[in-house]
Amino acid sequence: MSTVLDKKVVVAASGARPATQRPATAEERRRAQRVLLRMPIIVHIAGKPSLNAYTHTVSQNGAMILVPEPLAEGAKVSIENPKTQNTVDARVVRPPQITSEGSLLPVEFLSASPHFWNVFFPPSVN
Repeated sequence: MSTVLDKKVVVAASGARPATQRPATAEERRRAQRVLLRMPIIVHIAGKPSLNAYTHTVSQNGAMILVPEPLAEGAKVSIENPKTQNTVDARVVRPPQITSEGSLLPVEFLSASPHFWNVFFPPSVN
């Protein structure tokens, strides 16, 4: 006859993860889920002509957009959703990735705009 003892796991008060767990993946560290969505947008840049562009992926906090010319990291832009005519201010968060279709540019909204894209986002996995 064998006996099973109750075992309790003690978690440190600091909230530290036990050493046996793996570090969080990039997907798990995201603030919001991304959704693949290709839609036309207009990118407004102060002192320059507006650019016709497309989204690649969108989230509640920003997007990866495809623009015809690269923009510098830190550049401030306004993104217009021509379908709703809503505009949101954003900034370029990393240098662009140059592709055959144009420049893939990650942008982050300057203020919370969870409904800007007019789509439902899945709940965060965090």
